[in-house]
Amino acid sequence: MLVDSHCHLDFPDFEETRDDVVARAVANGVTRMVTICTRPSQEPSIRAIAEKYEPVFYAAGAHPLNVGEEPLTTVDALIQMTQHPKMVGIGETGLDYHYDKWPPDLQKESFRTHIDAARETGLPLIIHSRNADSDMAAMLREGYDNGAYPCVMHCFSSTRALAEAALEMGFYLSMSGVVTFKNAQELRDIFKDAPLDKILVETDAPYLAPVPKRGKRNEPAYVAHTAAMGAEIFGMSTGDFAAKTTDNFHTLFSKVPRAEVAE
Repeated sequence: MLVDSHCHLDFPDFEETRDDVVARAVANGVTRMVTICTRPSQEPSIRAIAEKYEPVFYAAGAHPLNVGEEPLTTVDALIQMTQHPKMVGIGETGLDYHYDKWPPDLQKESFRTHIDAARETGLPLIIHSRNADSDMAAMLREGYDNGAYPCVMHCFSSTRALAEAALEMGFYLSMSGVVTFKNAQELRDIFKDAPLDKILVETDAPYLAPVPKRGKRNEPAYVAHTAAMGAEIFGMSTGDFAAKTTDNFHTLFSKVPRAEVAE
């Protein structure tokens, strides 16, 4: 049993093949998928995908690269979205200074709103962080000092310092296909030193397909390749690693019911 804790099934890459993509995931043992809304205005369409497919759930928020393209969402608006039974997380949100697309202050304002919504609802905050480690660590701590909230560092590929800061607050690190890349030994070492009970796996599909699918469109079924690398990193069987990360997922995403397993 596996879980893809972060994918984007609404993206155009899946428009014509979504039924097949979900079916392949299930056939490969992926029992739960969380598809991520990156613009609050698009929440209804992401919700519809989750409603159509029994194994699919969703999260909603404003990606930092989208924050200036529509009015900033509010805590109340995010909380209202969580009334849906398949809405299970807040985000993705965070900071992205790589493209210099939107001012840091605007990204931070949006980010604080999402932190507050996660604290109010108890649903996990889903973090995107790129080239913003210092500000990210400071904002996570600032928010946490105002009241604890659950959180996952999605597609973690940042520094050891940010990993340690997140883990100190009890947050989770999510492992994507990046850990399978040849030049990612430093990242593999960061995961190896993290507590196993704070690790999730994801695809971030359609991006970042793991080896041996690198260069192709990623999809939830391929999370098995990331899990195989995770098992190698932690020195355990793939089955045991899959079971443990699935348990971790359900601990964090407590609103998601466990899949029934055929005896």
